[in-house]
Amino acid sequence: MGSMRSAQPYRARYRRILRFAARAFVQIWWFELILPRLGFAHVADRTRDSRMLALARRFRTLAVDLGGLMIKVGQFMSSRLDVLPPEITAELTGLQDEVPAERFEDIRRAAEAELGMPLERAYASFDPVPVAAASLGQAHRATLTEADAADTGLARVVVKVQRPGIDEIVAVDLDALRRIARWAMRVHVVRSRVDAPALVEEFAQTSLEEIDYLHEAANAERFAENFATDARVAAPAIVWERSTRRVLTLEDVTAIKINDTAALRDAGINPADVATVFAEVMLDQVFTHSFVHADPHPGNIFVTPVAPGSLSPPKWRLTFIDFGMMAEVPDGIRSGLRTLVIAVAARDSRGLVTAAQQIGVLLPSTNTAELERALTVLFARFGGMGFNELKNVDPRELQDFGREFGETIRALPVQLPEKLLLLLRAVSLTSGMCSSLDATFNIWEPVQPYADKLVRDEGGNVLKDLGAQTVSNASILWRLPNRVEATLDRLDAGSITFDISSLEHRLDKIIRVAFRAVSAVLFGGMLIGGVLLLTPVTWLGVTLMCTSVVPLLHAVFGKR
Repeated sequence: MGSMRSAQPYRARYRRILRFAARAFVQIWWFELILPRLGFAHVADRTRDSRMLALARRFRTLAVDLGGLMIKVGQFMSSRLDVLPPEITAELTGLQDEVPAERFEDIRRAAEAELGMPLERAYASFDPVPVAAASLGQAHRATLTEADAADTGLARVVVKVQRPGIDEIVAVDLDALRRIARWAMRVHVVRSRVDAPALVEEFAQTSLEEIDYLHEAANAERFAENFATDARVAAPAIVWERSTRRVLTLEDVTAIKINDTAALRDAGINPADVATVFAEVMLDQVFTHSFVHADPHPGNIFVTPVAPGSLSPPKWRLTFIDFGMMAEVPDGIRSGLRTLVIAVAARDSRGLVTAAQQIGVLLPSTNTAELERALTVLFARFGGMGFNELKNVDPRELQDFGREFGETIRALPVQLPEKLLLLLRAVSLTSGMCSSLDATFNIWEPVQPYADKLVRDEGGNVLKDLGAQTVSNASILWRLPNRVEATLDRLDAGSITFDISSLEHRLDKIIRVAFRAVSAVLFGGMLIGGVLLLTPVTWLGVTLMCTSVVPLLHAVFGKR
């Protein structure tokens, strides 16, 4: 264990996380692996929904109680539809990054230690009441000194200060998560579907970046540069002289929250227009800049009215804050996303599967027949619908299709790359926000222009690929007669052989399964017989019950 966990409070935290995980593993192991092998699969099936919901609720309680990285774990896992059943993700979706504020004296000490001076010297004023409190830090309003205001052109600022000891807490939580991931890899059903250690390392990278405020400041400046010529978008300026790894001072850009429709209308701003521009700006981040704000919830986006005399054409602009969680889209994923958008626009289920393979969601060797069928049904029934139209669909139909589609996805070896996961989080939050601003909003409408442009851009590449494919096909046809003749000669000579080793392997596996089934039946018979004999012949009943452990062990742990 790392030195960070040597202090008693951190060791207690570490043990509490591991106890929760161990209990969850034992429960899942018993119901999902042992009972089905003993012939009680119906018990596991009947109780699965309630068990998963109870597990999610216990984790939610643990996360709120511990704070720190556990809340981030809940938020992270709430979007892992490729890993977790919907009962868990639905419960964790409501887990908010809101915890009681830290004592101001503790915040003061932390900020002064970072800045190397008293707050009274660093700022002209500093509000002790936080604007917002989160699991990793909290924000306070302040004003700059006259000298700093003259240098920066700013007066009102917001100061983000990390919670004291958050580095140690994050280290402890990551240490515990890494150990849990190693446990998970010992379970075949988990190991075959998820690279748990890699998942934890992806999460660790994102979390460590989020508690580095200098990294967040650099992200904010990069975002602002990307939209420097776009009057629709703004980001707060950074006061570098008052910023460190644990303290971030930035321009106070507080304005109308994007989801405050009443305030928007009072300011003469149509919420439906805001929804359209917001969707367009998020799509620009994905397809133009490949650098996406991955946490666009209402608290992180303001609608800022523009002064009437301003030279900027729009009457308002979107102001983004909190750049700790950004999704940088690599070229490989970006190429796959282009294919995906074109496939969605064309309602092409096979193209969508190809896009998933390009992005890295599906292995190239994955059997995708069921997925293609499900996507074909999806496009045929719900393709192009907005959320307002979906409200008119029979809820039972949506529920049945959602359950079937979810089972199809979870049956495949699916694991979303971290960069794509953050991107999907951004898309999900964007779609939900736009629908709340405009009940008739249809996400396909802002996507369609991008799809049309991508199709036009791909036109030249398609012609080039078509020419290459034509040459390749001609070459194959030219060689085909000679290859057919050579194959017939080998067939006549009796030199063609067939490899049936894989068939033998399958037969051996079937035989082993049969023997384990016999062991399971034998275990049940001996156990029931022992119970029945406990009263009339106690010694024989106890002997049978104890001996039944042998076939049980073979049934559960026998060679597959």
